[in-house]
This record gives sequence, C-alpha cells and structure tokens, in this order.
Amino acid sequence: METTKTTVPIPDKKNIFTKQTFPVTGMTCAACAISVESIIKATEGVKDASVNYANQSAWIEYSDAVTIEEIQNRTRSIGYDLIVNEEDPFQAQQDQQQKHYEALKKRTVLAILLSIPITIIGMFFMDMPYGNYIMMTLATPVVFYFGRSFFANAYKQAKHGKANMDTLVALSTGIAYLFSVFNTFFPAFWHERGLHAHVYFEAAAVIVAFISIGKLLEEKAKSNTSSAIKKLMGLQPKTVTVITDGKEAEVPIASVVIGDIIVVKPGDKIPVDGEVTHGISFVDESMISGEPIPVEKSKGTKVYAGTINQKGSFQFKAEKVGGDTILAHIIKMVQEAQGSKPPVQKLVDKIAGIFVPVVIGIAILTFIAWMVFGTENALTHALLTSVSVLVIACPCALGLATPTAIMVGIGKGAENNILIKDAESLELGHKVNAIILDKTGTITEGKPVVTDLVWKADPKETTLFKQVLYSIELQSEHPLAEAVTEILKRENTASVVLDRFESITGKGVKATYSGKSYFIGNPKLMTQHQIEVDATLAEQASQWQKEAKTVVFFADDRTTLAAIAIADKVKATSKEAIRALHDRGIEVYMLTGDNAQTAQAVAQEVGLTHFKAEVMPSDKASFVKELQAQGKVVAMVGDGINDSHALAQADVSIAMGKGSDIAMDVAKMTLITSDLNMIPKALTLSSKTITTIKQNLFWAFIYNLIGIPVAAGLLYPYNGFLLDPMIAGAAMALSSVSVVGNSLRLKMIRFR
Repeated sequence: METTKTTVPIPDKKNIFTKQTFPVTGMTCAACAISVESIIKATEGVKDASVNYANQSAWIEYSDAVTIEEIQNRTRSIGYDLIVNEEDPFQAQQDQQQKHYEALKKRTVLAILLSIPITIIGMFFMDMPYGNYIMMTLATPVVFYFGRSFFANAYKQAKHGKANMDTLVALSTGIAYLFSVFNTFFPAFWHERGLHAHVYFEAAAVIVAFISIGKLLEEKAKSNTSSAIKKLMGLQPKTVTVITDGKEAEVPIASVVIGDIIVVKPGDKIPVDGEVTHGISFVDESMISGEPIPVEKSKGTKVYAGTINQKGSFQFKAEKVGGDTILAHIIKMVQEAQGSKPPVQKLVDKIAGIFVPVVIGIAILTFIAWMVFGTENALTHALLTSVSVLVIACPCALGLATPTAIMVGIGKGAENNILIKDAESLELGHKVNAIILDKTGTITEGKPVVTDLVWKADPKETTLFKQVLYSIELQSEHPLAEAVTEILKRENTASVVLDRFESITGKGVKATYSGKSYFIGNPKLMTQHQIEVDATLAEQASQWQKEAKTVVFFADDRTTLAAIAIADKVKATSKEAIRALHDRGIEVYMLTGDNAQTAQAVAQEVGLTHFKAEVMPSDKASFVKELQAQGKVVAMVGDGINDSHALAQADVSIAMGKGSDIAMDVAKMTLITSDLNMIPKALTLSSKTITTIKQNLFWAFIYNLIGIPVAAGLLYPYNGFLLDPMIAGAAMALSSVSVVGNSLRLKMIRFR
C-alpha cells in the first residue's frame, strides 16, 4: 500500500508579533531614550519600538523569534534596563523611581550647600591664602561624588560610541576641575609664560548643582506618571466573596473563573463582569457610562468590574474575568495612549541628538586648530579655548529654557484655578481647533436635582402629602429619591411613620399610611394600578420629557397628587464658555452616553450643533482619532473614568476638578472650579507660555551660536581677544539668568 505524504506548511514565527509595554529604568535625558530605542530596534526579531522618556516606558513589537529577556539583555548592555517578569512591573518602576528621587534630592541639596562657599571664594576672595586648596577640597565631592552619575552615564554612552547631555556635563566639569587642579599645584607653569594661573572650581561645582536641580525637578514630575494606571487598577477589589457548595468563601480575585457565583454586598466594588442571578440593587456605573444616576440591577441584567454597588445586595455569575473585563480594556487603552511619544519629546530628541556631538567636535577642533596654527603659547591657548567652549556651551540655558517657562506657567495657571501637568499640553493648547466636551459633569452639574414640583392636591392636605412623600423617599433606595428628599428637607418637611413600604422593581414604590395607599413612580406604575393621571399634570409631564427631564408621579390609590421633574442641570457658565470657544474659531463637540433626546435638549440649550449620543468609552476615543485623522488638534474635556481613554488619546486633555481621580490623573490639565470658562483662559496661558519657551530656546541657541565661536578664539586674529574660561563660566550663568528672567514675565499675564 502506497503512503501519500502531505507537507503541512509551518507558520513562520517571525511573522507572529506581540506588542507589549515595559517600564524602562536608568534614562536621564531625551538622548538616553534615543539610545534605548535604537538598540532595541537593532535587535533581531524586533519589528518596531518606541521609547517614551516622559513616562519612562517602551512599547515593543517583537516576534516569537526573540525573547523579551534577550531584548532586556541588549538594553542592559548600554546601561539601561527593562522591567520584565514582575507581578506588577509599573509598581516596581515606581518604587525604583522614588528611591532614585530621594537619593538625587539628597545629592542636590549637598551639592548646592558646598557650591555656595566655592562660588563666594572664587568670585570675591580668589587671592585669599589657601583659597584654591579650600575650593578644590569642597569641589571634589561635588564633581565626583554628587555629580558621579554624569560621569557614569557618559562612560556607558561612550562604550557604544554615543553621547548625551551627561557627556557634555562630564567633559566640561571634568576638564574645568582637572585644569584647576593643575593650576593649583603647578601655578609656575603659567607664571613663567606671563599668565595668571586661574582656577575654575566654582564653574565645575555650580554646573553640577544647576544641572542636578533641573534633574530633580524632572524626576519629581516623572514620579507621578503611573498614578493614573495604579488608581484604575485600584477600582478592582483584591478579594471577592464566592459561593462554593452553598457556602460563602472569600478568595483572591485572581482565582475567580468564569461561571463562579459572586456575592456583592452594600458598598462593594464589582470585581468582574457578569450577569445578576439573584437580588436587586442599584449600581453606580458613572465610571463606565459617565451618567450620574445609579442603574437598577435585577436578575438578568449585566454588571461591570470597577462599578460600585449601592444599598442592596445581589449575586451574579462571572462572565468575563482578568484582562477581558471592560475595566481591564480601559486600563490597557490608557496605557497605550500614554505610552505614545508626544511632539515636544520628538523636538527634544532631535536637539539632544545633534547638540552634544557638535559641541564636543567644536571643542576638539578648537584645540587642534590652536595647536596647528597657534604660535607662541599654542598649548596654553589650546587648553584655554577648548575648556571655554565646553564651559560656555554647557546646556544650562538650553536645559532651563523649557522647564522654567513651564514652572511659571503652571504657577500662573494654579492662581487661576487651572492645574497643568506637563509641557505637552502647553505646547499644543494654543493650536487646538476642535474641542470635545463630555456632557455629564462637564457641561452639566453631574448631579440629579428636582427642577419642578407641581401639586394638584387640595392645598389643605398638601402639608400632609409632603410629609408622606418625604417619608416614603427616605426609605427608598432609588437614586432619584435623594433628589426629592433634598428639596423637601430644605422646606423643613417633617417625616411620619409609615404602616408599610414596598419596592416595585423597575416602576417605583408603594407605601401605606393611616390605612391609605400611596404610590411614587413612573407612568407605567400609574397605569398598572389604574390610577387616574390628572390632565394638567400629564400635559406638564409631556413638556418636561421634551426637555429631557425624568418625570415621577406621586399619587394615592385614586388619582395623581403631584408631578416631579428631575434633571441634571446645565452649568450656568457652560453656554458662555462654548460661545467664547466658538468666537476663537474652535469647533465644539458634545459626546454623551445618554439618550439622543436628552443630548439634543442639552445641545440646544448651550448652543451646540455638533453632538453624539449613546456613545461608549471606546467610541469617544475613536471619535478623537477621527478628528485627528482630519488634521485637527483635539482637546478632550471630561470628568469620569469613562472619559479616561479619550482623554489619554487627545492632543490636549482637560479634566473637571469635581470629576473622578482617574480622569484628573490621565488629563494633562485640570480645571479646579469645573467652570468651562477656564478653558479659554487655559488656551491663552498655553499661547503665552509656548511663546516664552520659543523665546528662551532662541536666546539659548543664539547665545551658543555667538558664544562658542568667541570662546574658540574667533576674534583673536582681529583684536587679540581671547575669552577667559572664568568669563565663559560667568556668561553661562548670565544666559541662565536671562532665561529665568524672561520666564518670570509670564506672571504678568492678564487673561481676557
């Protein structure tokens, strides 16, 4: 019998790709991110990678032909590391960042304390006995202990033929220090040539102190990058109550599997997605839907991880666990959006990648040129000019140009109830030409309130009926009941003791007082119990429904006694703010998870023509992408967890101060007052701040374009002028002062 051999094609593993995000440790500047990104991309089996210096993370798309451990080893070879195989890698990164920040803070403070006396001696008492030796003693720990990270990082880069800002700092401070040590011990070398043996210990120490301050401020800002993800994860409880063999048992959430019956008690967070099997309650789903009114849950309805149960208890069957829940998807989407590289970082990458090697090259060429073309004292001039180039080109002004403007801008914003988290929002804010507003809690107050209460009962009996209504609503677990009790409480309504109270699922409540039955609920409840609805109240209710208000009737066993309208009120300032945005030529859109009728009513009230109703969290983010694909710079304004993905996706993200912690953590701006009028002010602040940053960068570069050639001795052939490294150090300090001074002008902004 002949056997037929069939060849089955084996899938090429190199075509199966995995995309993951990993924390990166050890990066100290934007050039470091370039180095890490290039080494990862050069690893065989890696399709693509992007390293984000701002949030210290890297997303890597790699095939099964390479393991993440191999990529990690490649990263370690140039002095950095990826955090992998950790139960919570981002928490591990946060712990490392905190330790690094505390160590850096200590080193910076000590460097400043030692630099102060060095500077005083070097600038005012340079001829004091043993002054050079005192300065050398104080400068040594500043340069080589408190500033050791600059030398260590420069060495790691040099091993792989790379350079970054640390390289420039290490070269300038190291050469200035060694040059000063030589002049301290061998001053005669210069005296014999008719020159003074200057020392530059103060320049070396102050450079380390200044750069360390900048690093400290940067680390402080970066230390909060993972807090949003951490809080999102905190929405899921650590343990859950599961029914096993008819008994309740508390188990870790990780052990929950599909099909488990889970018990949820009052105040509990829903641990996973599922379907209610027993019991009735109301669940606050505002973090998912954005709507303020808790949703009634009974047998057959769905519940979602991260939402919060109210007063009732129920049981549900787990249907989606682990990474499949809606909450887990939101976390993943926020992580990916936050991990994308912002425009400002790309600019910094380019500057860092070019500036450092160019300056080093100029210093080397300067030394060679003087050695070749110099005549008398060629070595002396070569040393002085090359040190001057490195000192005057030290990136203090360049390093301070952006952060000082941002710091002042952030302070100015805080004075005006605008909290700004980073440079990206300031860079892009003034370019915004499309703004998306969430409805609930952003355009509206975010809290249901009674807008109208009309009585048709006999005025003599109204007082008693109010007491009955108040007493019934006090016992009701329905979220709208709180709005009713709130308005009656303000009227000092007294309560009475009810004979009986009964909740009618999905329709309302029934109660008995003094042998008489009373009902509170929707029109369906009235119809079910054959209660006559007063014609005037029915007409009024119809009008309220057109205004997107929820209508509740209060009745006895024969007829309706009152009609109540409940709504989420539009903020008093929303219409004015939207008009101001339109006047700026900005397109304004409203997105909401609410129904189309409500959305249309709110849009008309505030003067909006662009709106979308019944949108899910992922739909909001997709809409942001749609606008971005059209070339628009998009700002997203929201207040709920359901907005977090869209906030992370938007070019500029703004959270309302009374919203969820997650929204405020993801957003790059937070409006403390929840007043939409702050948005035009925030855009004005962005415009003024970015103008200041551009001015600072301009002057920092002009300073280098002029200062570096002069330091290299360009004027020497014409007028014999040679820039002393001491003057170069002073010029470097002056450039930093000018940048800071220009940034401080932001304090004088007057908002329109």
